[in-house]
Amino acid sequence: MKVSVVGTGYVGIVTGACLAELGHVIICVDVDKKKVNAINGGKAPIFESGLDGLIRKNVRKKRLSATRNLENAVLESEITFICVGTPSKESGETDLKYVFGAAQQIGKVLRKKKGRHLVIVKSTVPLGTSEKISEILGEKRVNFGICMNPEFLREGNAVYDFMKPDRIVIGCEKKKDALVLKKLYTKINTPVLITNLRTAEMIKYASNSFLATKVSFINEIGNICKKLGIDVYEVANGMGMDKRIGPYFLQAGAGFGGSCFPKDVSSLVYEAKKIKYGPRLLESALEINREQPLKMLELLRGKIGSLDGKRIGVLGLAFKENTDDIRESPANTVIKRLKEEGAMVHAYDPKAVENMRKIHADINYEKSAADVIKKSDALLILTEWREFASIKTDKPMIDGRHIIKKSLRGKNYDGLCW
Repeated sequence: MKVSVVGTGYVGIVTGACLAELGHVIICVDVDKKKVNAINGGKAPIFESGLDGLIRKNVRKKRLSATRNLENAVLESEITFICVGTPSKESGETDLKYVFGAAQQIGKVLRKKKGRHLVIVKSTVPLGTSEKISEILGEKRVNFGICMNPEFLREGNAVYDFMKPDRIVIGCEKKKDALVLKKLYTKINTPVLITNLRTAEMIKYASNSFLATKVSFINEIGNICKKLGIDVYEVANGMGMDKRIGPYFLQAGAGFGGSCFPKDVSSLVYEAKKIKYGPRLLESALEINREQPLKMLELLRGKIGSLDGKRIGVLGLAFKENTDDIRESPANTVIKRLKEEGAMVHAYDPKAVENMRKIHADINYEKSAADVIKKSDALLILTEWREFASIKTDKPMIDGRHIIKKSLRGKNYDGLCW
């Protein structure tokens, strides 16, 4: 099938590359010339495990290309995915200007097309947004179908998650459109759930909110365990053996970040309040997560006193391993507070330095973890990169990710909540 994908962020480029791998002909659309040139040159515009090879292979086989010309891409395809960003406003409300802007552009092009065209909303959007997109597209009686097809991709594992998902969710206005979209995924062997548009939107929000709440739950348990001298990781192991609970997302530490959990939970809280419902559990999950990274500084002060004038090493800037994404990263929260308290920051991350430099240009970025250790009075580990597991030092260290091997933990080692 011929498919256009509007937006080449994490979701868009992974969707395009993986659909090309499934044998479809994909045209990616982006306003960013550098991204377009990178894709056409066989390179991923982001760091994501396995993505470079997939793009290189499918560009070579002429199943994947990129353009800045949305009109040509839509005219040359039968299905269009909307994969543009949906950032949060300060209030928690989702900013839909990019989604609605894309819909307006697509609608103008569809007026020139003959035959039915399917538009798929892949971006995470609040309840009722897909219906509004349908209204925008249908202003001039365009012959189109609309579906909501949420993504459930973990950054760092996005290619695997796309190719081997737990389920595919398709929300639609007309079942015939869902069947067309289902055909696109024929080579993927997994359950397909067909719902209406709003239900598909809510499945995405409810899934991410549950996982985020699970992270905050185990962090709260970890904070209690810390005061009682109990290893929360042993507790989590015992909990995870229960099939009703499972072992996933029970890794206590510095909290969640990234482009999904904070934004999606905040958006659901905002939407709930709009209908006069107070989502206390979700608000608590966010509050625990906001406070969690700063507990590392409480522990650090207990070891070295005031942070003013101290050289503090920050190991890990990305919100998780195997990505260069620093959005809502706990490291950003910690660095801000360190600077406020007069500390001199020395930081290192295998992939995310350049992204963090755009936010914090006034800290010292080192070329390796060894350089950070050498130049720092104390250390904070914020990302679970495997290379950090073998660090050995007697300098004061607060491990926020349970990454340092037990056999290498020095006399001044302390875990965030274990």
